[in-house]
Amino acid sequence: MTLIDTKQAAETVMNPILLLIFVIGISVLVSRQIYIFLEQQYGLKYKRPFFLNAIVFPKQLTVKQVLILKKQFSFYQRLNSKAQIVFRHRVAKFISTKAFVGREHLVPTDEMKILIAATAVMLTFGFRNYLIDLVDIIIIYPKVYYSQINETHHKGETNPQLKTIVFSWEDFETGYRIGDDNLNLGIHEFGHAIHLNTFRNRDVSSLIFRDGFNDLTKYLQQNENVRRDLIESKYFRAYAYTNQYEFFAVLLENFIETPLGFKSKSPELYGYIKQMLNFNFPGY
Repeated sequence: MTLIDTKQAAETVMNPILLLIFVIGISVLVSRQIYIFLEQQYGLKYKRPFFLNAIVFPKQLTVKQVLILKKQFSFYQRLNSKAQIVFRHRVAKFISTKAFVGREHLVPTDEMKILIAATAVMLTFGFRNYLIDLVDIIIIYPKVYYSQINETHHKGETNPQLKTIVFSWEDFETGYRIGDDNLNLGIHEFGHAIHLNTFRNRDVSSLIFRDGFNDLTKYLQQNENVRRDLIESKYFRAYAYTNQYEFFAVLLENFIETPLGFKSKSPELYGYIKQMLNFNFPGY
């Protein structure tokens, strides 16, 4: 009789505890969904997330790696000291989460890793989720390479099925050495990766991007004269008009390399790209 009473007493004590855990769990889930909904509405209205960064312990680059950024990456140079800390953290995080693979006897160097990672981080610097989940592997060839998939020579390509992005290092370097010709392999290929990634994800930055891209598309569809003028102006190279993915990638090259010229030629398109990327940084 005593044993039964003891068991019943234990169950009586436990039931309220289990109930409390259940209630807390449900409350957390409901609160999370409410937060996501509210941020989505805020993002659609103001074209930015509630917040961009929540860094407790910033990841560090080596002195040599930081020097590469300071000397070779103009976007980083224009940032204030606080933003540079965030940029370095994101670059370090990007490098640590991706596999850099050399081909044809090329061994990826610090310079290669830093400049490639910095390109991706620059383009997603207005995103909260910035690592581009679509890309796990970065393959680097010394020069133009032969693609077995397309059976043709390439300077670069993005393969979402293999979660891979590929660069000819010679052409990647040229993109930054000549910084105002609106030809930048790194920006172009990461443009493809970002475009594809945002249409697969549900985070607030992806939502803002998709909403802006849809607005941009509608704007061009409803303004035939604008499309005609863009083609005739030849400011965007002809390759832009191949499909929607090439169009965005080419616009992105122009946006980053010659923002003043872009804004002058087509302030509406410039505004859409800036909103899609939440790109409120010096020079833009």
